Amino acid sequence: MKRCIPISQPSITDLEVAYVTDAVKSGWVSSQGDYIKKFERNFAEYCGTRYALSTASGTTALHLALVSYGIGSGDEVIVPDLTFVATANVVTYVNAKPVFVDVDPKTLCIDPDHVERAITAKTKAIIAVHLYGHPAAMNVLRTLAQQYNLYLIEDAAEAHGAIHNGQRAGNLGDCAAFSFYGNKLITSGEGGMLTTNDEGFYRRAKYLRDHAMSPQRRYWHTEVGYNYRITNLQAALGVAQLERIDDFLVKKQNIFERYRSHLEDISNLRLNFVEQGSKSSYWMVCLQVDDYSEKQRDQLMTFLKKRGIDSRPYFYPLSALPMYADSAVHTPIAHTAAAQGINLPSYFDMSDADIDYICQTLVRYFVPTKLTIALPTSPLAEEVLVAG
Repeated sequence: MKRCIPISQPSITDLEVAYVTDAVKSGWVSSQGDYIKKFERNFAEYCGTRYALSTASGTTALHLALVSYGIGSGDEVIVPDLTFVATANVVTYVNAKPVFVDVDPKTLCIDPDHVERAITAKTKAIIAVHLYGHPAAMNVLRTLAQQYNLYLIEDAAEAHGAIHNGQRAGNLGDCAAFSFYGNKLITSGEGGMLTTNDEGFYRRAKYLRDHAMSPQRRYWHTEVGYNYRITNLQAALGVAQLERIDDFLVKKQNIFERYRSHLEDISNLRLNFVEQGSKSSYWMVCLQVDDYSEKQRDQLMTFLKKRGIDSRPYFYPLSALPMYADSAVHTPIAHTAAAQGINLPSYFDMSDADIDYICQTLVRYFVPTKLTIALPTSPLAEEVLVAG
């Protein structure tokens, strides 16, 4: 069978197996257990926040945040046009209106200038997405949020360990939502986390997460709540992954730097940009090809796939999706980036030879007359020579 270099895969070791096995043997396999408490406590400490609340997914964490803030019908929430669809969907879940704005051309994160122009009397919150692991311009956004009395919510689903002006993602807004899906920097299979320093918000979110059941009167519910809890088994996996997060971040940095060293001289290619004062988690290695159309981008992805290299397109602009197509916004940066960008393999355990092989393949595609990289030792190297 032809080998494929995947875009992402988790790193599971004996540590994860041991913790999950311990959780299974404890008998606490559902939404109670010591690993849940430990995961929440350790994650809050890691982010530098007072509280962390585990949830069933990153999407449920975002939804829970909006509900806990009382955002609903008639309200508006400002969202970057370039992000995963869940960021907008949670706004529609509460019957509010997502207002899409353009992104910064370098970081691809929400552009504060466009945010300010989009604020109206109906605006209640800004969701700042740390896209592909790079922190949004949170200092500027925080000033705007305070000026207009808005909630500032971090969508940090892709940014575990990212840093902005000395503070970690998760501690940059009023609250933050993380995802632990299988392709994230740390995983619990499925799962998410809300972080905050606001005790009132934390208690409200926890109450709603647990079916809105009275802490004093079991099975007494005063309003509609949700079952957005994580299991002890998932938390056990998350605890082990969190213990390894520093190593994961170093690996991601090293993977990106190896890509950069091989590809930075190709003039029409752009890799992840990192703003001064920020530190990216490099969740995904991003490759954007200047002046490309979506069709040309797809042709590149097909070329890579035929040579055993997985890739993914950037997210589509949310305003281009059928259910949001009537938003009538002008976001040229988001649309251009979406048409030109792909994500390259960047999982933790990929070898230097695999990165070299991918870069060699890209050099052959963009600069066929100039080979700047020594032929790799990857098992796929022979195939690329045959394929030409």
